[in-house]
Amino acid sequence: MNGKLLLTMIILITTSFLGLAHGDSGEAAEYFLLRPDVEKAYGYSHAVKIGGELKISGAVSMDDEGNPTAAGDLEQQMKNAYADLDKVLKHYGYTFDDVVVENVFTTDMAKFLEVAGYRNTIYTKQFPTGSWLEVKGLALPEFMIEIELEAHKSK
Repeated sequence: MNGKLLLTMIILITTSFLGLAHGDSGEAAEYFLLRPDVEKAYGYSHAVKIGGELKISGAVSMDDEGNPTAAGDLEQQMKNAYADLDKVLKHYGYTFDDVVVENVFTTDMAKFLEVAGYRNTIYTKQFPTGSWLEVKGLALPEFMIEIELEAHKSK
């Protein structure tokens, strides 16, 4: 696939979702803040649901004040991120069985691959699509992993 075609596809997908967000589907966007003070300070919503589509911002290992937790322990950070993602899914009546895309960003892919088996306890029916990416850094230097999800539920 050439770069021009890929860029066109990305623009079309983004435009399509933005159209949904602006009400073209006839359904209002429902926003959710897991930690309202933190999310307002950093300028993001933790999740938005439009119709049966749910998009969840990347979850990291933090306390309710936004302070990193489990510094230096990627496995525990991953478990903490999944716990937060579970709270968001449950808020909308979804489960991990409804997740269709999971993107994992980590600063240590080798360590993530060692502990990725934990995902078998999260996804018990099937695994979602997605990507695993090693990155130079995340929002705060203590963060070693960030996980974002997209889920779908038919009406």
